[in-house]
Amino acid sequence: MGHGHGHGHADLSASGAHQGRLAAALVISGAFMVLEFVVGFATASLALLSDAAHMFTDVLGLGMALAAVVLARRSGPTYTRTFGLYRSEVLAALANAFLLFGVGGYVLYEAVDRIGDAPAVPGLPVLLAATAGLVANIVAFLLLRSGAKESLNIRGAYLEVLADLVGSVAVLISASITLLTGWRYADPIAGVAIGVWILPRTAVLAARSLRILFQHAPRGVDVAALESDLATLDSVEDVHDLHVWTLTSGMEVASAHLTIGPHGDTSAVLAAAQDLLSARYGIEHATLQVEPREHAQRCVELSW
Repeated sequence: MGHGHGHGHADLSASGAHQGRLAAALVISGAFMVLEFVVGFATASLALLSDAAHMFTDVLGLGMALAAVVLARRSGPTYTRTFGLYRSEVLAALANAFLLFGVGGYVLYEAVDRIGDAPAVPGLPVLLAATAGLVANIVAFLLLRSGAKESLNIRGAYLEVLADLVGSVAVLISASITLLTGWRYADPIAGVAIGVWILPRTAVLAARSLRILFQHAPRGVDVAALESDLATLDSVEDVHDLHVWTLTSGMEVASAHLTIGPHGDTSAVLAAAQDLLSARYGIEHATLQVEPREHAQRCVELSW
């Protein structure tokens, strides 16, 4: 598709660079999810079933995250989708957050329900399954850690794996206590701990996803300072219609109108503004309209 801006999008997504690691984490999590479900049902361990259920959301979330990356990379910009489908990565992160809310709430409800009449749970099978799950989560955690710093989509999957890693530790501790002491309440208490760990982190992920979907300014970008910096460029008399938003993680976008004086050099102002946005604010994709004073009045007359 030709837009005239000369910028390709295929390799700009922060998620795309970690597609292979995401796929590996998906395979590992899927295999150990099955193991935990089998042992959890066989032993009636709420802690293990809770961890397996959460690992199921890991698998589903990782699958959605991977599908979003593949979809975004294969579906480039068209005349009807001028930015491609990169927003699908943010939608996947938000969907993961809703899944985590559901699982966390269910775990808390079921654990509290069992506190009054905790069933006997055999410790050894749960301990072995939790150990295997912990190893799987550590591997997936290490695979996704670097990508989580760059991509909200990868961060959603990473947080799920992190929460499940903590869940596996909780199951491991409760199984050890059950095995050594026979105390029945260790298992439901571990279930409560898992739920309490999941929910706050899920709220943060949902808030960050919604921030992008509502096109708020990127975190860490001071738009007022950015506007002031553009206004100090040679020949620039006014900056208006300034918009800064995030398309998806790692893809910040800006647009602005720059009014210049009668002797201003349009090309020089454009180049200086692009350099400033790139070097100082990390914004590589900016659509800038450099206009003379008489054209700026048209912008003032807009009603929104």
